[in-house]
Amino acid sequence: MPPIARAPHKEEKENVLRPPLSAEPDETRWDFSARVNECDRGPLRRDSIDTVQLNIGLRCNLACHHCHVESGPKRTERLSTQDCQRLIELLSASPGVKTLDITGGAPELHEHFRDLVRSARDLDKRVIDRCNLTVFDEPGQADTPEFLAEQGVEIVASLPCYEADNVEQQRGRGVYDRSIAALLRLNALGYGRGHPERRLVLVYNPNGTNLPPDQAALQTEYKAALGERFGLTFDHLITLTNMPIKRFRHQLERDGQYARYMDLLMENFNPETLPHLMCRNMISIDYRGRLFDCDFNQAIGCPPPPPQQTIWDIDDFDSLKIHEIATASHCFGCTAGAGSSCGGRLT
Repeated sequence: MPPIARAPHKEEKENVLRPPLSAEPDETRWDFSARVNECDRGPLRRDSIDTVQLNIGLRCNLACHHCHVESGPKRTERLSTQDCQRLIELLSASPGVKTLDITGGAPELHEHFRDLVRSARDLDKRVIDRCNLTVFDEPGQADTPEFLAEQGVEIVASLPCYEADNVEQQRGRGVYDRSIAALLRLNALGYGRGHPERRLVLVYNPNGTNLPPDQAALQTEYKAALGERFGLTFDHLITLTNMPIKRFRHQLERDGQYARYMDLLMENFNPETLPHLMCRNMISIDYRGRLFDCDFNQAIGCPPPPPQQTIWDIDDFDSLKIHEIATASHCFGCTAGAGSSCGGRLT
């Protein structure tokens, strides 16, 4: 059937940025901690830890424009064998942790990815694989979908639009068709059909300098478009705000839009998101085994208050609760509008 035209969402029309500024931005005007304190809700502290998010390595078969960790085919950084083993020891000693959320890079390309998944599932932990879908086409990955299904792994898959042009602007030529083929394959394995151990979640992020549209409304659009065109089904859609760090920040600065984008995020600050921020219930681990408050802090090297710790400095993850969270200007990305997290909108 013919492609479904996608009109701009209301939020996209309202939040689209105007021509670039010429002046250098004054970073001090985006003081996140001051804004939180104005709401009498600071400093932010971790409540507990129910999720461990692991960046297992930076190698990826794609090099997406919005990637906040700047992954790509030439990146070789990876979690060591010893650190993988240590992580499982800590998960075993941490009954409060219910979820291991594995990201990258393309996590599946790490040689110990499957060992980690099996070990975590043996500990009765929920496992999330943040998958780019096209990785299934890579050498040695032909049976990865079947492995994930056998282990009951939840797949959180990037598909930043249901239209091919928007996807390929962000992720590269040919990615859309390969992603659709991968999703159909996952559907055939029972993913995306309401089964609790075959959960399939799609991820949307804007193609540019605007806030995400309403998550529920966009999910309805995705389901209609992908269902009618391909017969595809999925369980849930989450919307993410593009974080003003790494590749996306470089793009904003190159286009002279960084200050305007930061102003957009700050002007849409929503204090109701603060109790639900992902950093309040998770810990992030980088490929060196270092601990961070979130994946974004990890990406820019923003550690928690000293001393900087690694997985070798602690006996379990449960002991890290009631810990002050490091913040910076990029945190406005998580608190703008309905909020944003690795699990989608916050309010």
